[in-house]
Amino acid sequence: MAAQPRFRNFAVRPAQTGDKHPVDETLPPLKMFTSGLQHVAAMYAGVVAPPMIVGPAVGLDTKETAFLVAASLFTAGLATLLQTLGIWKIGAKLPFVNGVSFAGVTPMIAIGKEHGHDAIPVILGGVIVAGLLGFIAAPYFGRLVRFFPPVVTGTVITLIGVSLLPVAFNWSSGGNEKAADYGSLSNLALAGITLVIVLALRKLLRGFMQQIAILLGLVAGSVIAIPMGRTSLDAIKNADVIGFPTPFHFGAPQFDIAAIVSMCIVMLVCMTESTADMLALGKIVERPADQETIAAGLRADTLGSVLSTVFNGFMASAFAQNIGLVAMTKVRSRFVVATGGLILIVIGLCPVAASVISLVPLPVLGGAGIVLFGSVAASGIQTLSTAALEKGENALIVAASVGIGLIPIAKPGFYHAFPDKALVVLDSGISTGCVVAIVLNLAFNHFGKKRAEAEADDDLPSAEPAVALH
Repeated sequence: MAAQPRFRNFAVRPAQTGDKHPVDETLPPLKMFTSGLQHVAAMYAGVVAPPMIVGPAVGLDTKETAFLVAASLFTAGLATLLQTLGIWKIGAKLPFVNGVSFAGVTPMIAIGKEHGHDAIPVILGGVIVAGLLGFIAAPYFGRLVRFFPPVVTGTVITLIGVSLLPVAFNWSSGGNEKAADYGSLSNLALAGITLVIVLALRKLLRGFMQQIAILLGLVAGSVIAIPMGRTSLDAIKNADVIGFPTPFHFGAPQFDIAAIVSMCIVMLVCMTESTADMLALGKIVERPADQETIAAGLRADTLGSVLSTVFNGFMASAFAQNIGLVAMTKVRSRFVVATGGLILIVIGLCPVAASVISLVPLPVLGGAGIVLFGSVAASGIQTLSTAALEKGENALIVAASVGIGLIPIAKPGFYHAFPDKALVVLDSGISTGCVVAIVLNLAFNHFGKKRAEAEADDDLPSAEPAVALH
C-alpha cells in the first residue's frame, strides 16, 4: 500500500511542478534528426513490404511498384505528422508512428485476384469508406474495445503473420512459378543465407544497428547476389530523382461492396490494435491514454487512411515496433517521431530512393520476409499468452478462428463454389478469422456474461494471481 501514493505523485509530477512533459519536449537538432531516423529505420521494412507484395499481386510492373512504395512512404509520413502534432481533436499527440498496415495485405491480394489491373482503385474505394466510417465511430470505439479482448486481437494478429508467410516462401523460390529457376537451389540458398545473416545481426548487434538488422540483411543478401547476376538496376534507371505522388495515379476510386466489407473488417482490426498500442505507449511515456486521447488517435488513424488514398497509399495504422523503440531508448518526445515523419515524406518525394528496394532480388526479400512476417505471427502469439486460454472457451475460440482463417492458405480454392464477390472476403483468412473470433467471443464471453460473473464470484481465490500480476 505504501507504493500507491508514490505512484500517484510520480504520475502527476509534471503538472504539479509546471515542467514540460517529456512527450512535449524538443531535443537538439542533431539528436532530433538521428532519433527520428532511427524510428524510420525501425519501421521502413514494414512500410515498404505491403506495396512490394500488393503491387506484383495486382499486376503492376517494377516501375509502378516502386511508385507504390514511394507513395506508401510519403503517406506514412503524413499520417505520422497528423498523429504526433495533431489538429483540433485529431491526433493522440504521442510519439506514435503510423504507416501501411499489414492487416490489409491479404484482403487486398484477394481483391486483386478478382479485379486484376483495376484492383488499386477498388482497394482505395474500400479504404475511403472504411476510413470515413471509422472516423465517425472513433469517439465510441473505446466502449467497443471490450469486444476485442486479447483472445480476438491475438488470433487476428497471428493470422496476419501466418497469412503472409506464403508470400515470403514464394519470394524465396523466385517469385514467378512459371520461371525455369523457380524453387531452384540457388534461389533457396540465397534466401537461406539472407535469413541466417538477419538472425546473426539481430543476435550480435546492439542499439540502432540491431534495429536495422533486416535492412542490413537485405543489403548483404543483395551484394551476395551481384556475382550471381540476380540484381537489376532497371528500376533505378527509369526512376525520377524528384517526383510528387500524383493524386489517384491509378484512377478514380471505385466502390465495390465486397471490397468495402473487407476493408471495414481490416479497419476494425487496425483500430483495435491502435487502441491497444496507445494504451501501452501511454504507460511507457507516463501520459496515460484516456478516452479522449484514444478517440483523437483513432481519428488520426482513420482520417490518415482516407488522406493516404488520395496519394495512392493504403490503410494507415500504428507500428508497434516503434513503441518498443521508445521503451528501449527512453526518448519520449513526440517531435522526434514527427521528425521521422518528415524524413518519410522526403524519401517518398524521391522515387529513385524508394526504388532502391527494387535492387533486392526476390529470394533475398523472401529470406528476410520469413523473419519479418514471422515476427508478426510471434507478436500475435505473445498477445494470446495474455488471453487466459485456460479459462472458459477461449482456447476453443482460438482453435476455431485460426482453423477457419487458415483455410485459404492450406486449401486454396476451397470456396470456389461461392460467388466471386464473396471470395474477396472468404479468400482472406484474416477477414474470415476475425469475424469468427468476434462472433465466438460474443457467444461465449458476452451472451453468457452473467453466468460467468456468478461463477467467478464463487471462485474468488482464482482471481488473486491476476491481481498480483497486474
